[in-house]
Amino acid sequence: MPNCPYFEIHSFADPDRSFSGNPAGVALLERFPDDEEMLGIANSNNLSETAFLVPAETDVWHLRWFTPTVEVDLCGHATLAAAAVVFEQDLVTSGLASFITRSGRLEVEQDGDRLCMNFPRVGFQPTAPSDVIKTALGLDDDPVEVVEIDRIHGAKYQMWVVTDQDIVATLEPDYSVLKRLNTNIIITAPGTSVDFVSRFFAPVSGVDEDPVTGSAHCTLAPYWADRLGKPLMSARQIGPRPGVLEVESKGERVSLSGHASHYLSGEIKF
Repeated sequence: MPNCPYFEIHSFADPDRSFSGNPAGVALLERFPDDEEMLGIANSNNLSETAFLVPAETDVWHLRWFTPTVEVDLCGHATLAAAAVVFEQDLVTSGLASFITRSGRLEVEQDGDRLCMNFPRVGFQPTAPSDVIKTALGLDDDPVEVVEIDRIHGAKYQMWVVTDQDIVATLEPDYSVLKRLNTNIIITAPGTSVDFVSRFFAPVSGVDEDPVTGSAHCTLAPYWADRLGKPLMSARQIGPRPGVLEVESKGERVSLSGHASHYLSGEIKF
């Protein structure tokens, strides 16, 4: 296989803050190598996600996503990164890039200096809070609500809703316990300068804390749209490496839009 162009893009970056957003690798390929090789590349990159792109037809690519340990079924920030690359490299003949993925066809369009993604809603159902998870998260107070999220990466997913942004910002989870419980966690609260804030802990998927998680907002958007009574909202992920995005709940679909910053480019040698 020939060497391939490689890029690192910082997705959902805060345009007013350097070194923000979620780094994703993007590899432009002629064909997919075997799964072990892609996993090895993702592990070597040591980013939360590496996107692998293979052309399908005009303005359409096959897209797969790998963390350092597993292939995932849905990834927002690496899709935004992939779209940023194909637009920047003048590989898109229209204003719309389409990707064939494990989660169906995903579309991304340019909107000024932002990119807007059309993603599937990820459903959820109320569930009882677990004292073991509460302790692992380091929560002192009971959550407002806990929901079980439809599985998208194989592991168990929950979303914990708390009262205050400061609780979300100061959590220090025990990742080893969450991993042993086979549970990834979104934690969220109303925001002070945005509609809602969140963090995402995914040790079961090989990423202790993901900086800005598009797939998590496929649940966050419909949840907060119902709770706040508004479909279009501003959101911020407020971990150690923050990022911003705008979300809109559209029934069975979710719109996610934000900035993508080109950090570096090079070549992967096979």
